[in-house]
Amino acid sequence: MQNQQQGIINPKYCAPHNVDLAIVRKVLTLTDTFSVTDVNSKMIFNLSASLLTLHNHRVLVDAAGQPVVTLRRKMTTTHDRWQVFRGESMEMKDLIFSVKRSSFFQLKTKLDVFLANNTREEVCDFKVKGSWFERSCVVYAGESLTIVAQMNKKHTAQSIAFGKDNFMVTVYPNIDHAFIVALILILDEINQDKRQSQN
Repeated sequence: MQNQQQGIINPKYCAPHNVDLAIVRKVLTLTDTFSVTDVNSKMIFNLSASLLTLHNHRVLVDAAGQPVVTLRRKMTTTHDRWQVFRGESMEMKDLIFSVKRSSFFQLKTKLDVFLANNTREEVCDFKVKGSWFERSCVVYAGESLTIVAQMNKKHTAQSIAFGKDNFMVTVYPNIDHAFIVALILILDEINQDKRQSQN
């Protein structure tokens, strides 16, 4: 399990120490765009969606603009299933992991994460528990209480003035931070849908 965790998307996104990331969501544009930086404001990842692909799939790219993973929603499922593929592929042979809501009715969002080789999906490989109202979430290893990453919202005067949502994410040692970023983006998409359905 440990080796698997070390490079779910790519071993180069693992570090032997905690990694703090800032995820900035700009919400004033026609579509939400996300940028992910380190504590020194150095760009690591970017995610933007065109209106055409807004709900079907999004591509996470690295600082050089190279596709890291494609996030795709399966449209016909009741549990909000998302699939994450290597690069720009959407073929099953390039599937890295899939995510679904643990149950249909939830006050706090809980997501089950299954790596591609876990085809039976009897026990999840990771679990995401997020409070939609508090904009915070914790990622656990499987059904355990072992935390591998956590996120909380960061308010600054600038973020309020410029219509940006800032999230601080701490990724624990030897955990793939591209994987964690992809999970948080999926959590946000599911929460956006939840908010729209309640309006």
